[in-house]
Amino acid sequence: MAPPSIAKELQATFRAARAEAKKMRHEYLTLEHLLLAMLKDKRSAEVLRACGGNLKRMEQKLTAFLMDTVEQLPEGDESDPQQTIGVERVLNRAAIHALSAEQKTIDGGDVLVAFFREEESYALFVLKEEGISRIDILNYISHGITKESSDEDAEEAAPAGEGEEGEAPAKDPLKAYCTNLNEEAKAGRIDPLIGRELELERTVQVLCRRRKNNPLYVGEPGVGKTAIAEGLALHIIEGKVPDALKDAQVFLLDMGALLAGTKFRGQFEERLKAVLKAVQKIPNSILFIDEIHTIVGAGATTGGSMDASNLLKPALASGSLRCIGSTTYQEYKSAFERDRALSRRFQKIEVGEPSIEDTVKILKGLQPRYEAHHQVKYEESAIRAAAELSAKYINDRFLPDKAIDVLDETGAAERLRPEGQRTGVVTEKNVEEVVSKMAKVPARSVSANEGEQLQHLEEQLKAVIFGQDKAIEELTAAIKLARSGLRTPDKPIGSFLFSGPTGVGKTELAKQLAKALGVEFLRYDMSEYSEKHTVSRLIGAPPGYVGFDQGGLLTDAVRKHPYSVVVLDEIEKAHPDLFNILLQVMDHATLTDNNGRKADFRNVILILTTNAGAVDMQTRSIGFGGGESVDTSRAKKAIERTFTPEFRNRLDGWILFSGLSYEIILKVVDKEIGLLQEQLDPKNVKLEVTRAARDWLAKHGYDPAFGARPMARLVENQIKRKLAEALLFGALKNGGVAKVDVEGEELAVRTEAAR
Repeated sequence: MAPPSIAKELQATFRAARAEAKKMRHEYLTLEHLLLAMLKDKRSAEVLRACGGNLKRMEQKLTAFLMDTVEQLPEGDESDPQQTIGVERVLNRAAIHALSAEQKTIDGGDVLVAFFREEESYALFVLKEEGISRIDILNYISHGITKESSDEDAEEAAPAGEGEEGEAPAKDPLKAYCTNLNEEAKAGRIDPLIGRELELERTVQVLCRRRKNNPLYVGEPGVGKTAIAEGLALHIIEGKVPDALKDAQVFLLDMGALLAGTKFRGQFEERLKAVLKAVQKIPNSILFIDEIHTIVGAGATTGGSMDASNLLKPALASGSLRCIGSTTYQEYKSAFERDRALSRRFQKIEVGEPSIEDTVKILKGLQPRYEAHHQVKYEESAIRAAAELSAKYINDRFLPDKAIDVLDETGAAERLRPEGQRTGVVTEKNVEEVVSKMAKVPARSVSANEGEQLQHLEEQLKAVIFGQDKAIEELTAAIKLARSGLRTPDKPIGSFLFSGPTGVGKTELAKQLAKALGVEFLRYDMSEYSEKHTVSRLIGAPPGYVGFDQGGLLTDAVRKHPYSVVVLDEIEKAHPDLFNILLQVMDHATLTDNNGRKADFRNVILILTTNAGAVDMQTRSIGFGGGESVDTSRAKKAIERTFTPEFRNRLDGWILFSGLSYEIILKVVDKEIGLLQEQLDPKNVKLEVTRAARDWLAKHGYDPAFGARPMARLVENQIKRKLAEALLFGALKNGGVAKVDVEGEELAVRTEAAR
């Protein structure tokens, strides 16, 4: 790489320094002459100002030094000043610095960096007296990071920079690190505050105290803590506050800007102190720190106790600084309750989640702004639906934030429709569609027409689950009760125990229920959770264990699919600790994972299946001739032996599944044949099964010990395998008819090719 050349501006500065030395009749060109000339160089002056230098004061000091201490040549001596070795060293170091920075030219910033190796020079003494360090200059020329200057210098430098290009960035820390909410409100960039009269009144009272006049908003994310502070600024400019706050200004601290670029110890604290000093200097000013918990620990070194919050404490206690903070309950507990010295300086104001009615008022207040932005009109029913449906189905967030999001997104969805489909009006149906997508809930579940779906639920289930009419009736009755709104709201839709012999349709009923309701089906085999340590897989590993940060299988699944049917299959095989976990789910519809996040089970149907007491439930084996005989008292005793009283007490229903009669088995045969026909339809094959073949399948496909499960295996072995050969290589290759009949003691399949 070619060595860097000296920039034209710097060459002019060297000529000016030489001319100044000659004018003063000095024999040598020194570092002081050079620095004096650099004060008038545009780039050098910019760097010095950015690093907190007072140029006028520096010029006065350097001029006085050169006039008083440097010996002058006799009058009439016109010889040119000779460059000192110090100036040569500075120029060489500047060249090395520019080369290492891969610059093509050497400018004033490089020369200023080189000054700091000349320890014996008065020029360096002047720089240090101004509080300028080598790090400050490097920070500015490399990253554009300015150092906060003194108040006197800021006042002095302000007029000098007017109208000049290339000046250093604004030194006012309030402009650099804060947003004036009063100015934002005047510009119309703040949404109106609807409601929250009590919180606002308490805020004004606290701000007007003599000492510890610092409100702290504590509430869940999205309930409107920041909106109250913004609303205060809006009320101030509208003159809706007492005289004590009439001329107040609210500044929002930008913690991101305050921390950005702070690489060295003390930079963050220096910036924060400059902001606090500037706020205290402005009469009747208020500093608003959103997410104030972030200052606890900010700027602290490892093992050190000094952080940003300790810089605030003296000003907060004395009343010289009025500060509004906002934080969540969780962060308040972890940050403020640990630091009692900080929390006592704030007055806690709890901001609760608004009711649905209050949310509707908030949405109506914001309605004109969203209508203007999206160029749509919102129907009144859509506004109410946004509040009600978001409250019902979006469970991991809080009002009014989630309702405002629904309102915003429905407007965006309508605006983005193709021109031919766009109506310009947002209806309740549009809101239902958006909530369905946001909450991952089937659209028909959100829809107001859900009643029609529930009305036919019993018929739908009886059409696919045979012989368990009583169980289906009990299940659907409980679901209708929950959906009618007459049920306790803080419980799952239903918690049921399905008991009965294996293979009679317990799990299948749960699966068909999820299908009929159009919700997610989540099944967990409890045989996998028989050991104590395996139970933690459902809610996540405890702190310190591998997988602690991964969450639990059950909690994550319910959080992802809040509207679902959860089946815990063969619950009697699970470890007893699992039953303790289920108690809070059945009682309060919540389950807390290892990270403290709550999974909401209010829209979950919880089904536990068990084979416990299946042998005791039947007084005799089930045969095709004798039908079934179930002793419910013996079944009840078997359940009592297996499950504790507190567990049984929280169940909404114990649904007993009976054994299957011969008539029911025939229906199962018809169902299996129907499923097979669906598979054959695309291949143009018609399946014909005789009455004798159906009886044969019913007789051989049912075992009292295994229920109806062997039926599917029998159909596969006796019919599907024989059809496979014909479909691939035989008569049914291009379609045809397959006839199933009994020949002797066996089932025979005859095929005919399509004509």
